[in-house]
Amino acid sequence: MLAINKIHHIAIICSDYPTSKKFYTEILGFNIENEVFRAERESYKLDLSVNGVYQIELFSFPNPPARPSRPEACGLRHLAFEVNDIQETHDYLTGCKVACESIRVDEFTGKSFFFISDPDGLPIEFYEK
Repeated sequence: MLAINKIHHIAIICSDYPTSKKFYTEILGFNIENEVFRAERESYKLDLSVNGVYQIELFSFPNPPARPSRPEACGLRHLAFEVNDIQETHDYLTGCKVACESIRVDEFTGKSFFFISDPDGLPIEFYEK
C-alpha cells in the first residue's frame, strides 16, 4: 500500500509576481523561506511557509495561460485554510480591501466558511476550526 505522509507543498503560478508576493506575504501573512530568480526560465520561485506546517511555492512565468473558470474547471478547485475565528478572519481581509464572499455554514459539518480570490482569481477558502 502507498504510504503518503502529508501534503508537501502547493505550487501556484501567478501572472504578476510582485502583486501575488505581497498578497501571500503581507495580507495572508505567510513567511518567506527562500526566493530565487531563475534567469534561464525568466521565473521567480518563492517558497512560503504556512504556520510552519505547509509550504506554498509561488512561481512566475512569462505569459501563463489564464485559469479556465472559477471554480469548476478540471483540476485543482481551490485551496482551503483552517482558521480559529472565521468572523475575525473575514473582518481582517475586508479591512485589507480583499473582496470576501459572505460567511456561510457547511450543512454537513456546521462549520462556517467563506471564499476570496487571490490576485489571479484562484479561489481560496477559509474554514472554521
